Amino acid sequence: MRIDETNKDWLSARRALQADDTLGCVACRGGETLTGTGRGVRPLLVWLAEGRRLDGFAASDRVIGKAAAMLYVTLGATAVHGCVMSEAGLAMLRDHGVAAAYDELVPMIRNRASTGMCPIEQSVQGIDDPAEAEAPIRAAVARLMAARRPDGAGDPA
Repeated sequence: MRIDETNKDWLSARRALQADDTLGCVACRGGETLTGTGRGVRPLLVWLAEGRRLDGFAASDRVIGKAAAMLYVTLGATAVHGCVMSEAGLAMLRDHGVAAAYDELVPMIRNRASTGMCPIEQSVQGIDDPAEAEAPIRAAVARLMAARRPDGAGDPA
């Protein structure tokens, strides 16, 4: 299912994301706007931890892989745009009835060094049910954060 490009919520979310480089994602619904800062799936994990729902929201995000797509499905978004979207992310959204659009479609989301698959994507590679994705995604984020900190302490979002 493609996004109706006249959808005002989708257009608002996309414009807001393009206008502010500090944002990782934006979700809009009928004049209400939610913004998420931080890289990767962190804003989505924060929204889940807060118990937030995106029912009826259209979202725009910088990078949508399968993991992010699963989180958007879990959050209840009705439409998702990705500046970059993986084929697996697009398939996940469409398989769950979420309208999807992208600026660039890629075979997979790569790690930051561009030497292979993103570790967050790897964490859900064998999972098809979005309801099962949050725990492995949080574990992968925690491992990445621990590896980046000198003291080894993680911040799992």
